[in-house]
Amino acid sequence: MDPRWLGGEIWGRFEGDELVAGCHMGANLVPVQCTREDVATFAERALARVRSTATIVGPHDAVEALWETVSGRWSEPREARWRQPHLQIDGDPLVAPDPEVRPTTPADLIALYPACVDMYTEEVGVSPETSGGKDLYQARVRQLISRGWSFARFDESGRVIFKAEVACSTPYAAQVQGVYVHPDRRGEGLSVGGMAAVVAHVREHIAPTVSLYVNEWNVAARAAYSRVGFTETARLSTLMF
Repeated sequence: MDPRWLGGEIWGRFEGDELVAGCHMGANLVPVQCTREDVATFAERALARVRSTATIVGPHDAVEALWETVSGRWSEPREARWRQPHLQIDGDPLVAPDPEVRPTTPADLIALYPACVDMYTEEVGVSPETSGGKDLYQARVRQLISRGWSFARFDESGRVIFKAEVACSTPYAAQVQGVYVHPDRRGEGLSVGGMAAVVAHVREHIAPTVSLYVNEWNVAARAAYSRVGFTETARLSTLMF
């Protein structure tokens, strides 16, 4: 696997020919199916490199063990979200999909892009356009549109009032990201019907299981996802530098 196309390296631990644990090392450091011993090994390997990682994200126990190894040698995270519920749904949504939510097209980019920037900035605390990142971020938004992974509802003026994207997918599951409701329209339940529409489309056209993770303190979002039919399956952690 060529690091140029992966945005980093993927490390693995094998038992015979079987891959039993992995770690992606790039802009994100992501331990996958790791024991504490695996995490310690991958952490030491990460420490031997010049750090370019902006985020550590993964299952809570693995991230906690990884941070125990690298803390003191890496700078403190600017924000730590230790117990983020991982949610998934593998059946039809429990509420009616919003019929006005649809896949976006290249013609929607001008209206869609500012909503993507606003959502990212609100969620992460830093604009994706910082340090000359506008072209790369806009290219990512275009890519999601071209794949059919971007969904939105527009009001009468053409403004985005709900949006969400599929971040990644396999034949088995797709992960949703970037769920956003325009601040002027929050509290109306748009995210419930909107997410039901996204779930229905993704399950029909992309993958049978839809997942996402949400901040523990975001009670409104968690309630909306529960109404759609998402259930908690794990806890993740995210450390942002």
